[in-house]
Amino acid sequence: MSKVHLFNVVPVLPAPLQPLCELAKSLIWAWDQDLRMLFQRIDPVLFEETNHNPTLLLGRVRQERLNELAADDGFLHELQQASAKMTRYLTQRTWHSVHHGDTEQVNVAYFSAEFGLARCLPLYSGGLGILSGDHLKSASDLGIPLVGVGLLYQKGYFRQYLNTDGWQQERYEANDLYNMPINLERDAEGKPLTISVEYPGREVFAQIWRIQVGRTRLYLMDTNIPSNSPVDQDIGDYLYGGDKEIRIQQEMMLGIGGVRMLRALGLQPIVYHMNEGHSAFMAIERIRQVMADEGLSYHEARVLCASSNVFTTHTAVPAGFDLFPENLVRTYLAPHVERIGLPLDEFLDIGRGNPGDRGAPFNMALLAGRNANYINGVSKLHGAVTRAMYHRIMPEIPIHEIPSGSITNGVHAPTWTSSEMASLFDRYLGRGWLEDASNPNVWAKILQVPDNELWRSHERRRARLVTFARDRLHRQLASWGLSASDLTVANEVLDPEVLTLGFARRFATYKRATLLFQDPERLRRLLCHPSRPVQIVFAGKAHPLDEPGKRLIQQIVHFSEDPVVRRRIVFLEDYDIEVARFLVGG
Repeated sequence: MSKVHLFNVVPVLPAPLQPLCELAKSLIWAWDQDLRMLFQRIDPVLFEETNHNPTLLLGRVRQERLNELAADDGFLHELQQASAKMTRYLTQRTWHSVHHGDTEQVNVAYFSAEFGLARCLPLYSGGLGILSGDHLKSASDLGIPLVGVGLLYQKGYFRQYLNTDGWQQERYEANDLYNMPINLERDAEGKPLTISVEYPGREVFAQIWRIQVGRTRLYLMDTNIPSNSPVDQDIGDYLYGGDKEIRIQQEMMLGIGGVRMLRALGLQPIVYHMNEGHSAFMAIERIRQVMADEGLSYHEARVLCASSNVFTTHTAVPAGFDLFPENLVRTYLAPHVERIGLPLDEFLDIGRGNPGDRGAPFNMALLAGRNANYINGVSKLHGAVTRAMYHRIMPEIPIHEIPSGSITNGVHAPTWTSSEMASLFDRYLGRGWLEDASNPNVWAKILQVPDNELWRSHERRRARLVTFARDRLHRQLASWGLSASDLTVANEVLDPEVLTLGFARRFATYKRATLLFQDPERLRRLLCHPSRPVQIVFAGKAHPLDEPGKRLIQQIVHFSEDPVVRRRIVFLEDYDIEVARFLVGG
C-alpha cells in the first residue's frame, strides 16, 4: 500500500526579515501596539483574515510581498526598532528584580481552566480567562517568577453567530497548533515531553506546549495525541463543552496532570494558585507527592500543602460552581484518594456543604477552599461575602478567622488602554503610568491634562467604536442574505456624538443582561430623548446548553429591530478580545 505524505508549502523569510519569527512567538505583540502594527503592515487584509495571528500570517503571506519588504528600508528600520524594543523589554531590570533580586526559581504556579491572551488563541470564554491572561502579562511586566498551567483545547470555545430570528448558533473551528504562536516542549532526546494521569481502567497521556507571554511561560496539556484512544483524544476538545463526565476528566488533567507536568519540567513552585475551583484536584496530587517525597502522613502532608495553596473564588452564586454527582467522583477519583490513605467517604465530605449528606453534590470550590490556607475574593465586598459563605459550612471557625481576604480585580493596562489615551498619558505623565503605575506621584500629573484634550481623545475612540460596530453589524446582516438596501441599516446605527453605554459579558441568567428591558417604554424614551439620547452596544455569548441565556440575547435582538430604536441599540455577535478592546476604548 502506498504511503500518503503531507507537504506544507510555506514562504521563506528573507534573511533581513528573520527577526519577525522571534517577534511572532514572544506574544509581546498582544499588548504592544507598535509590534502589532508592524505585523499588520505586512498585509492588513491577511492580518485580519488570520485573526491577528502573526505566526499564521508569516506562513501565508505571498513570497513576492516578503521580498518587497526585505528591500523596503522603511519597513526594515521599523523591524529593527521593534526587535530592539523587545530585547530591551526582556533584559531590563524589573520591579521584582529591583525589590526582591534576580531569581531563576519559579515561585508561583497559576492554574486556570482558561487564558485570554490574544484573539488568535481561543483558550478563553469570558472574564475568568481575561483575568488569567492579564495576570500572566502583568507578571511578565513586573518580572514576577510565575508560570501558568492550563489545558490546550483542540477546538476551544465556540464562535457565535445569530440566525435571522436572533437565536444564537455555535460554530467550532479546529485549532491548527503548528500555525499558532506556541511551542511544543521536548525532552533531552528531542521527543515531545508527556505526562500521564490514571483514569478508570487506563492511563491518559498529554503532551506539553508552551506559550511565551513575554518573560512569563504558560504551559498547556494536550490530550489529542496518538498514544491515547480516540475517546481520550477528545477530552481536551472543547472549553466548557461536553457533559459532567468530560468535565471531570478535564479537571483531573488540569489539577492532577498540572502538578505532574510541573515536576516533569523540573519546576518546584513555592505557591500553587487555583484560579477558581476547576483545578482543585491538584490538592490530592500535591499531598501524594509530599507524602512520597518526605515520608509524611496524609494529615501532615495536607497541612503542609494547604499552607502554600491559594484559592481565588470569583462568585458566590451557586450556578458559578462546578458540581459533580457522588458516583462520578467515586468512579474517577477512588484510585487517587486511595494512594493518600484517605477513606473515600471522608474525601467526598470535603466537597460537601454538609458532611455526611449523601445526596449532596461534590463542590469543587469547597474542595479548593478546604485545601487552601488563603482564599481570595475579587473585590472587598466579595471577600466579605466569601467569608460568610465559608462560615456557614465551617461554623466551628469564627467568621473573622476564616482565611479569606480580597484583591480587587485589575486589568493589564497596556492591553486595554487605547492608542489615543496611551499617547495622551505619555505626553503628560511620561512612561511612569506604565512602568511605575503604583506611584501616586505619577498619577498626580493627571490634573495637568487639559479637559479638551482628554475629551477629544475620548471622542476619537467613540467614533472608532461606532465605525467598528457598523462594520461588524454589516457583516452580520450580510450573512443573513439581506439585500443591499436592507444592509444600509448597518450604516445608520449609533451616533459618534451620543452618550454610549456598553454591556458585554457572558449571557448567564444571573448576570441580568435584560434588566434594562423591564420597562421597555421608559428605555425607548431614554434612547430617543430629543436632546439627551443614549445608545447601547451589547455583546456576549450564552453557553451552548443555556437556553434561557440564549433567550436573553434573542430578546435584545428583537428589541433592537424596532424601527423606533434601531439606530440606538445594537447587538454585536461573536464577542472576543478584539470587540472588547473597542468597547473599552470607546
